[in-house]
Amino acid sequence: MPLRYVRPNLPEPRGCGPRHKSPLRESKPNYLARPPHVTLDIQFAVKPDTIRPEGSAEGSVSVSYPGRYDGVVVNAQVLDSNHHVTYTSCNGKKVAGKIARLFIPRDQMPGGRADFTAEMKFEADRRYEVKFRASIIEQHKEIESSIVFVTYVA
Repeated sequence: MPLRYVRPNLPEPRGCGPRHKSPLRESKPNYLARPPHVTLDIQFAVKPDTIRPEGSAEGSVSVSYPGRYDGVVVNAQVLDSNHHVTYTSCNGKKVAGKIARLFIPRDQMPGGRADFTAEMKFEADRRYEVKFRASIIEQHKEIESSIVFVTYVA
């Protein structure tokens, strides 16, 4: 007599395709979302909120990240345009040349804090949103970042 395979009485698998919705997926917490009581390891501010032509923005970065990191990168993007933001000073020292991305090494951030000045020297034909972003960098990888928006008007 040949052997017969008897299938065990198991429940049907869930979530095996786009047609099935797994009840487990809906109940899983979002581990990527930061709880409201947890503070960021990087604090970032840019003043003033509205910048006029030939004006400058002064910003500050404060890092409380307990692990290893190489430094902080600050960059800016003028949204819906090809205009540039240039950084002129960092921690009270002039920056050599016109740079569009500012890297501040960890050893040049006393107390984990740095201040910088950025300029926008273009004629605004309308209102622009400028996105400033500061990121903690460790071995070419971004650990954490913070974004601030300011307005550039004519």
